[in-house]
Amino acid sequence: MATPLDSTPFAVTAKAESASRAGRGHKSLKSSSSPSPRESEVLHRLLRGICLGLACALAAGCVRFQAGSENAIVVPSPNHNARRPNFVILHDTTNSSVLPALKTLTDPAREVSSHYLVGRDGTLYQLVDEEQRAWHAGKSYWGGNTDLNSASIGIELDNTGAEPYPEAQMTVLLELLKSLKERYRIPANNFLGHGDVAPGRKIDPSRLFPWQQLAREGYGLWCPERALTPIPDSFDSLIALEGIGYDTSNPAAALAAFRRHFLGIDQEGEATAAERQLMQCLWVETRRKPAS
Repeated sequence: MATPLDSTPFAVTAKAESASRAGRGHKSLKSSSSPSPRESEVLHRLLRGICLGLACALAAGCVRFQAGSENAIVVPSPNHNARRPNFVILHDTTNSSVLPALKTLTDPAREVSSHYLVGRDGTLYQLVDEEQRAWHAGKSYWGGNTDLNSASIGIELDNTGAEPYPEAQMTVLLELLKSLKERYRIPANNFLGHGDVAPGRKIDPSRLFPWQQLAREGYGLWCPERALTPIPDSFDSLIALEGIGYDTSNPAAALAAFRRHFLGIDQEGEATAAERQLMQCLWVETRRKPAS
């Protein structure tokens, strides 16, 4: 007759050892203590480091920026914000009313736009988010900057290019410029016309635009009369125009743009002594440290 398994010496011994182990384990659990606050903090930091490492590894392998090098390892940083404009470029629509200008500036086939348009009656239209690159300046240059679209706010003025600028329009423009200057800390000298950054290709705003009025309000370069001084014999007009900011690859176009902006005239020919004196003054003003 078979002997029951639990009655064998082996079974008795196994049960005894099992009970002993259970007792020891139970005793060990009861006697164990909770981690100290210091140990908990170290453990928390260790786990956080592991998680961050895994997150970086995953990001480097899986995440790509919208624009960037394909050969770069991507390790995203939270330390960034949107780029900010550093120039304002003014334009004439050259239309007889605001409606055709709006149509042109919103037509995909025309591939031209601006951030704002100011109507003759002072109505302000916004067409492009300020953080986006509007297509208003085209091929452009100012003071070493070769892509003004990427660094500027474009503002179209409802004007044929052959008429004065209404008071209602100028009032709204000045309010807009004040807001832009304060929000983006745009230097006073960086308020320009399309004709300034694209001489020979563009001539707007026209010679009728009140640049001196803007300069008095702090938007644009101007020369105080008291600052006019005699010019040295070695003075070079092209070097001065370049120092002011103009592209001088076409000297005649640069001089014409200078005259339109600072003298309100459309004129050809060599620079006069008075014009050279004005260039020197403006050049000095560009190098003057802004008042804090």
